[in-house]
Amino acid sequence: MKIHPTIVIIGGGASGFFAAIHAKQAYPKTEVILLEKNKDVLAKVKISGGGRCNVTHACFDPHELVTFYPRGSKALYSVFSRFQPGDTMEWFENHGVPLKIEEDNRIFPTSDSSQSIIDALLTAAKNLGVRILTKRSVTTISKEGANFHIGIKDHDPITCSKLILSTGNVPAGYSFAEQLGHTIVPTVPSLFTFTIKDAALTSLSGLSIAEVTASLPDFEPDIAPQTGPLLVTHWGLSGPGIIKLSAWATRHFHDTNYNSQLLLNHLPNHSTESVQTHIEHTISKNPDKQLQSFSPFSEIPQRYWHYLLSKTSIQADAKWKHLTPKDISTLVARLTAFNLTITGKGVFKDEFVTAGGVELDEVNFKSMESKVCEGLYLTGELLNIDGVTGGFNFQNAWSTGYIAGSHAGSSLT
Repeated sequence: MKIHPTIVIIGGGASGFFAAIHAKQAYPKTEVILLEKNKDVLAKVKISGGGRCNVTHACFDPHELVTFYPRGSKALYSVFSRFQPGDTMEWFENHGVPLKIEEDNRIFPTSDSSQSIIDALLTAAKNLGVRILTKRSVTTISKEGANFHIGIKDHDPITCSKLILSTGNVPAGYSFAEQLGHTIVPTVPSLFTFTIKDAALTSLSGLSIAEVTASLPDFEPDIAPQTGPLLVTHWGLSGPGIIKLSAWATRHFHDTNYNSQLLLNHLPNHSTESVQTHIEHTISKNPDKQLQSFSPFSEIPQRYWHYLLSKTSIQADAKWKHLTPKDISTLVARLTAFNLTITGKGVFKDEFVTAGGVELDEVNFKSMESKVCEGLYLTGELLNIDGVTGGFNFQNAWSTGYIAGSHAGSSLT
């Protein structure tokens, strides 16, 4: 038997659920069906943030919020003017999920469990009467007149008046959007770590430095430096500063096959002059101690200090008083402008974010409706929008899902 709902949402992720919930809430007499190809919905929510789910970010000014999106910032301003992180927090707290703001302004459920977020979304959708159909793999989408016809593997096709595509970065989603008239900006990975072939560095896997400024001299002036915690991994470097830098430079990296020079300032809160002065002061206070006996800066872990020393011609067992002016300049350079070679991209936990997707000029961001296919709405990462790490990609999902759902049934009531 064929089902003839009014609104269909394809994709059971964050933006798809928010779209379905708000469509049913705004138009309670309209039938709303959510289709998910896998047996479980909200899979990305489940694994995000190491299973804690970084719901959003404590940034409540749309002007500031859009600066965290390498692609899509202009389009998102009007979106965030109507639904921003404060609204996201209010929604989840009103649905039984207390939230907390951590020191870096990332927002998590106080339970530290993504299941709290999943349960809230599932409960809200079911209480409103959203029909959630899993293991529904969409094979074809066509439009005849005012209606969309959706072919589903091993199930009867569905016909609907309004269609919301919330397929994330799944290739099939881009294909469906393209078939319905949209231009797809080629997709490339965003949010990745850096592969660096340096055994001495990678032997320090697990070591972190609280604040480092990382820059890409090969890509300047297009790509600005990024500052944040640095983490050494068994393949190279990671950490928030590195991940942010990868997002802004993703197109450049793709074009160079992920090869580039990386410059690290390990002491971004010090000038080069003050670093030199501090080293000279260290010499005067500890003239007979060996360089390797302690790190002169509390910000630099002892093991990492040994690594930096190994990247100079200075003997680690030399005494501080034997340092020449040239040696001092060398140490200042290693601390404030240390050059490494990136030879590839690594991974970022279990999350995968892409740059690229539906061309933004083809979408009306007041409603998220397509400008080229009436009755079609697009949300989340299907669009050429991506944010840096910290909850920003989820906020894009919540906001665009909210707007699409809130508008999708407007001409049907």
